[in-house]
Amino acid sequence: MSRIAVLVPGKIHERVLTRLKESFDVVEANPSTLDAEAAGKIRGVAVSGTFDSAAIDSLPKVELISSFGVGYDGVDAKHAATKGIIVTNTPDVLNDEVADTAIGLLLNAVRELPRAENWLRAGNWKPGQNYPLSRFSLKGRHVGIYGLGRIGQEIAKRLEPFKVKISYHTRTRHATAPYGYYPSLKDLAEAVDTLISIVPKTHQTHKTINADILSALGPDGVFINVGRGWTVDEEALAAALKSGTIGAAGLDVFYNEPNVPASLLDLPNAVLLPHLASGSVPTRNAMADLVVDNLVEWFGKGRPLTPVPETPAKG
Repeated sequence: MSRIAVLVPGKIHERVLTRLKESFDVVEANPSTLDAEAAGKIRGVAVSGTFDSAAIDSLPKVELISSFGVGYDGVDAKHAATKGIIVTNTPDVLNDEVADTAIGLLLNAVRELPRAENWLRAGNWKPGQNYPLSRFSLKGRHVGIYGLGRIGQEIAKRLEPFKVKISYHTRTRHATAPYGYYPSLKDLAEAVDTLISIVPKTHQTHKTINADILSALGPDGVFINVGRGWTVDEEALAAALKSGTIGAAGLDVFYNEPNVPASLLDLPNAVLLPHLASGSVPTRNAMADLVVDNLVEWFGKGRPLTPVPETPAKG
């Protein structure tokens, strides 16, 4: 197996590199810089981020592209499929961490916990001087989940002990989900006062959280996003938060990361995180292991562990 060459085209978790080097010849380079002989030796790719059709076409012998992350929109999986190349991602190992972060964002947005901590640290807590009561509470809320996939279901399970009402919208209804289903995002937004977005980046989800949806959510509404910034019209969201069209928001993802609009940074009713939902050492290590294990399993046993739907496993 040591004779098999695996390309790492950019920055990736250090554990991926360490483990790859135990089993493969690792080539750290941009594929566009490889000559024909070097490119012809590459049979696997480990990538965190973008790997487009041109990069795929430049590697005539590549068999599997192992992507770091559950979202793999940076990898042209459809093009890879036309060439018989498998693409894998890292689902499930980060479900719990992202779901936990969603709940944390919700609590912080509703109860203003970051603002209260900053108020304390600034020396404002003095005899007879208390932080103002939070406008909102989680008690009695109706939470809508936009996207009831693996992570969405974990979020719903975590919400159940809070005794909130739970509903959801997806393209198709889940036959076994014990939650209320709404056939459109607009219907869901009109019914709930809390909306959590956990949908992937697709053409169908582009800026679906817009002024119309936010208006439907209402002035007591809270919006949480742990999916993709691609889903949100950030200008509309900032305007809705500033005008009181909705009450608060908690965001872990943004449209043009790492650039966060000043219109959001300036808002006291927005809790903002730097895309860290899966950002714990144990979870990122598990993701790194899965990236490597997909390559090991494919070249050792002829089957990947977690192929994406566009490129089902061969062999």
